[in-house]
Amino acid sequence: MKEIRTEDAVGHVLCHDVTQIIRGVTKGARFRKGHVIAEEDIPVLLSLGKDHVYVWENDESMLHENDAAEILRQVCQNDGMEASEPKEGKIELKALQDGVFHVDEERFDAINELDDIVIATIPQNFPVKQGTKLAGMRVVPLVIGKEKMEEVRKLAGEAPLFELRPYRKMKVGVVTTGTEVFLGRIKDTFTPVLEAKLNAFGLRVDEHRLSDDVTEHTREKIQELLDLGMDMVLCTGGMSVDPDDRTPAAIRAAGTRVVTYGAPVLPGAMFLLAYWEKDGRNVPVLGLPGCVMYSPATIFDIVLPRLLTGEILTKRELRHLGIGGLCMGCKSCHYPVCGFGK
Repeated sequence: MKEIRTEDAVGHVLCHDVTQIIRGVTKGARFRKGHVIAEEDIPVLLSLGKDHVYVWENDESMLHENDAAEILRQVCQNDGMEASEPKEGKIELKALQDGVFHVDEERFDAINELDDIVIATIPQNFPVKQGTKLAGMRVVPLVIGKEKMEEVRKLAGEAPLFELRPYRKMKVGVVTTGTEVFLGRIKDTFTPVLEAKLNAFGLRVDEHRLSDDVTEHTREKIQELLDLGMDMVLCTGGMSVDPDDRTPAAIRAAGTRVVTYGAPVLPGAMFLLAYWEKDGRNVPVLGLPGCVMYSPATIFDIVLPRLLTGEILTKRELRHLGIGGLCMGCKSCHYPVCGFGK
């Protein structure tokens, strides 16, 4: 760093905080270390008694923290996101739309493993609303070597590290199974819960069918909804291991490809995910355990947002939900702002 006359400091990077004290009004930094001095700053600095300031010496091999943060923004930001202006070397990204936030973890980790690089995000596959903060990024030092930032670009490659996958408009059908509900012995209290969860994403139950516990009858109801063009079919009831719980067999009999029956998530262990694939359609068919009806957050809440973006989930992804797959059962549920499913 070097000392120069304040009048000559326009465009230079300040090496130290400059404090302003106005008795009874303020005492704090008027200019922060790293501030790029502008023409309009000169009278203010002089009024604070700063006839000379310390600035970073110009070095063509180095970048200011704001310029480095801009490079991090470029490798991270994707459609559906907006960036803040650099402030003290940091840039933040916010969501411009509702959707599910996704990070390319391999490239992201490779960049964050570099010394002096800091990128922090919300959790992977987090459902967000417009305006949600997604990430913040900066470099640690005030100035950083250009070679380091070129390494960042190389590790990032051509595609942005982040995605904000928007929700799709889907027609959703529900098949409620159980002879006791089918015959009217008890009221169906499951479907209203599904309706409320779908409403949160601007969707509704478009078609609803009741079935007894006969496998073939349930299969017929599932097929009927598929023939009506449903984009997702939710099946409730009959998902445990009791002899008369036959919904999994009915889903298989409908010609679906079962991804998994069972998931390392509590509540939600008896969850089933399958896909009906025909004529270019790829329709998720879900078997929902009873816990979805009474627990605030379950496996259904974890997978639903991702399915609504059109993502095709794999068995491996579902089987790797075990770490974080235990709901703590808080008295006031804060999901998804918690560790469940993360």
